[in-house]
Amino acid sequence: MAKVRTAYVCTECGADYSKWQGQCTACQAWNTISEFRGVSAGGSGSGGSRGARFEGFAGSLSAVQTLDSVSLSEQSRISSGIQELDRVLGGGLVPGSAVLMGGHPGAGKSTLLLQAVCHLAGRHPALYVTGEESLQQVALRAQRLGLPTSDLKMLSETSVERVIQIAEKEKPRILVVDSIQVMHVAETESAPGSVSQVRESAAFLTRFAKQTGTILFLVGHVTKDGSLAGPKVLEHMIDCSILLEGSSDSRYRTLRGIKNRFGAVNELGVFAMLEQGLKEVKNPSAIFLNRGDEAAPGSVVMVVWEGTRPMLVEIQALVDAAQGSYPRRVAVGLDQNRLAMLLAVLHRHGGLHCSDQDVFVNVVGGVKVSETSADLALLAAIVSSFRDRALPQDLVIFGEVGLSGEIRPVPSGQERIYEASKHGFTRALVPKANMPRKPINNMKVIPVSKLSDALSALEDL
Repeated sequence: MAKVRTAYVCTECGADYSKWQGQCTACQAWNTISEFRGVSAGGSGSGGSRGARFEGFAGSLSAVQTLDSVSLSEQSRISSGIQELDRVLGGGLVPGSAVLMGGHPGAGKSTLLLQAVCHLAGRHPALYVTGEESLQQVALRAQRLGLPTSDLKMLSETSVERVIQIAEKEKPRILVVDSIQVMHVAETESAPGSVSQVRESAAFLTRFAKQTGTILFLVGHVTKDGSLAGPKVLEHMIDCSILLEGSSDSRYRTLRGIKNRFGAVNELGVFAMLEQGLKEVKNPSAIFLNRGDEAAPGSVVMVVWEGTRPMLVEIQALVDAAQGSYPRRVAVGLDQNRLAMLLAVLHRHGGLHCSDQDVFVNVVGGVKVSETSADLALLAAIVSSFRDRALPQDLVIFGEVGLSGEIRPVPSGQERIYEASKHGFTRALVPKANMPRKPINNMKVIPVSKLSDALSALEDL
């Protein structure tokens, strides 16, 4: 019989321990260590020959060679037929790659993959493995979306060994597994969805994809805090990790690249959820700039850089007298800790006292902004709301604010200004180091180097 090795694995960082303990010493997280059982390398049994066959995680074993002798021929990519998905993946699908798509229930993960694979099946053999839904449910969804279904092969299965056995026979170019949390390996003695089962199932499927050149899509669930369910090592196994985000009350979904070995990370794709499924939004700035006819205090447009393209979004702020002893600081789509820091900078270097005011900020459209180029626009919106004075609607702002009150430049500053000019903006408040080298038609660029200079420029507008 095969030897069963028992270990205890942290679901946050993947660290191994010989016995259970309350805190992971590697990442300092509490109550994240779970039991893991797997077959040792020296074990024999039903999975022995299969385990020996899949030796070499990144593909088949090869001889040692020098780095300069490695072939640099670029792998040809396959277009999924959905430009926004290709953008997030770095330009298309790479043969032998493993892609993990996560998202909240109802975000549209299965819908998006079904749309892509139905159109791909007409050009490349594809196999869709469903473990959560019946074949009838998937067929009804495809019929409702009006997708071509004659070429797509379907399989309802949760056993990884059985999936690989059928895939070896069918030889698909694209393999979709929905979802990885319901798959199980027979040699692992734990329930599907546990740390050990998710880890072993992903390892088996990824090795198969690497050795056969199959494009593998894994659908993954997320926890209530938005992180991917299962062991953290799962994200290290795969080549690309993409996350489909969107609230249930919004028709728009954003597809963000978290990890990508074949392209830029933090690339963003935008979709609209319609009756016909997820439809691409070719110009995201247009939907996020659906503003009212009259200018309102506390509203300003900023330019953020998402992956390889600029995007214009509206940021809103509301400053009101605190109703209790402790003023509230609420940020939706922005880092709340950075909001508190910028309020301190505004008080110290801008002379605006908000310690007795509630401050609420929101990025319109459900976009999550993580870069520091939103600092100056955020402070401008707060000042506009505090003074109850609307900013011009043709004004766009971006720039990073330092702790000493200086306005720091941001990457791709000129490209951001050009993007704003294309959408009809005629004035831009930007860091001095991001001034364009040549004048831009119908665009007045106002350079600032200090927070006090930016506040004075806002007063003059």
